[in-house]
Amino acid sequence: MQLELLAPAGNREKLETALYFGADAVYMAGKAFGLRAYCDNFDNDQLADAVRFCHARGKKAYVTLNIYAFDSDLAPIAEYARFLEGAGADGVIVSDPGVLATVRACAPALAVHLSTQANATNSAAARFWAEQGVQRIVLAREVPLDDIRRMRDALPPHVEIEAFVHGAMCVAYSGRCLLSAVTTERSGNRGACAQSCRWEYALAEKTREGQYFPISQDERGTYILNSKDLNMLPYLDKLIDAGVTSFKIEGRAKTAYYAATVVNAYRRAIDAYRRDPAHFVLPDALQDEPYKTGHRAFHTGFYFGAAQQYTISAKPEQTHEMCALVRGYAHGVATVEQRNRFCAGDTVEVLSPSDAFGKTFAVPAMRDADGNEVKDAKNVQQLLQMPVPFCLSAGDILRKKTKK
Repeated sequence: MQLELLAPAGNREKLETALYFGADAVYMAGKAFGLRAYCDNFDNDQLADAVRFCHARGKKAYVTLNIYAFDSDLAPIAEYARFLEGAGADGVIVSDPGVLATVRACAPALAVHLSTQANATNSAAARFWAEQGVQRIVLAREVPLDDIRRMRDALPPHVEIEAFVHGAMCVAYSGRCLLSAVTTERSGNRGACAQSCRWEYALAEKTREGQYFPISQDERGTYILNSKDLNMLPYLDKLIDAGVTSFKIEGRAKTAYYAATVVNAYRRAIDAYRRDPAHFVLPDALQDEPYKTGHRAFHTGFYFGAAQQYTISAKPEQTHEMCALVRGYAHGVATVEQRNRFCAGDTVEVLSPSDAFGKTFAVPAMRDADGNEVKDAKNVQQLLQMPVPFCLSAGDILRKKTKK
C-alpha cells in the first residue's frame, strides 16, 4: 500500500519547505479557480516550473480547481485545464460536477480528485463519483472511521481515499459557508473567505442601541464561532486501517515554519508506522511537535464519532518560534538567515529532516558578513555565521522556546 503525505503550498517557499521536510506531494493553486484566493499562489509560468521542480524530486503536484463555478467560469476553466494537462500536473481537485465534466472533456489525461467541498459522506456517493471518472475521493471532514471503511470497500481498488489529518477546521459543513459572503461580500465558495468566523463577536439588544455585551471566554477575547484545529498525528494507524492512503495537511495560508513543523512530524510518524505497522505508537519526540507552531486547541474531528467541533477555541498560540533559517554549513560553521530576534546565549533547537532534529545548543558568538561580532540578532534576514557543534544542512530551521 502506497501512503502519501500531502502538504499545502501557498507559494514557492512553502512548496520547497514542504518537500524538504518530507512531503510526497503538494497541492497548490493558480491565480484563479481555487479556494485560497488571498494566498500568493502561482501564475502559469510559476506553476509549470513548480510542477517540474516536484517531478525532478520524484514528488507530485496537484492543483485546486474547487470553486463553485458559474457559466462564465467554464470556458476559462477549460482553457486552464488544457494548460495544466500540458504542464504535467498530477491531478486537479474539483468540487463542482460541471467543472468535472469540463476537465474530463478538455483535458482527458488530467487526473481528477474530488474536493472535500463536494461532501462525499457515504458509499453510494463515493461509487457515483468513481463512475464519473474521479480517481481520488477527498473525504468530507464529517465522515467517521467506520464509514471510511465502508466507502473503501465500495470503491474499485484504483480509486484512492484522501483525508485531512491536521490543521484548521471550517465551522461550516465541510467548508460550505456563507458567513464571509454575508458579512463582507467575499464568498468563501469562490476562494475569497474573510474568515469571519474568527472575528470577535458580542450580543446586542435591539432597544439598547450602541450597547454591546461581550460573551466572556478568557483573557484573549471572545470567539464564539471558532472551531478547534484537527490533529490526527497519534492516530495515523487508525486512518490507514480504515483505508486512507493520502494524508492531507491544511494550511496554504500558514507560514513556511508551520509547514516545516507539521510536515516533519507527520513524515516521521508515517515512517515509524512503516517500520512496525502492528505496533505503531507515536514516538515520544513527536508528541509536542504540533504545539511548537501556530495552533488552536486540538481535537480529532469526527473520526471517532460526533465531534465537539464548535467548542470555542481562542486565538492561535505556539510554544516555539522560528528564529533562523540555515543557508549553509561548512567546517563546523553554519550560515543562517535571521527570521526572528535571538541573542548569543539563547538555547535554540534544530528542526530538520536529518538526525539533527531535536538537538539543541546555546547560540555562540556570531559574526556578520563583514566579520563583526553580533550578540543580538535583531536585523531582519541578516546573514550570520556561527559555530555549531554538529552538522546542519541548508533548509534546516533554528527555533527557540517562547513559552512553557
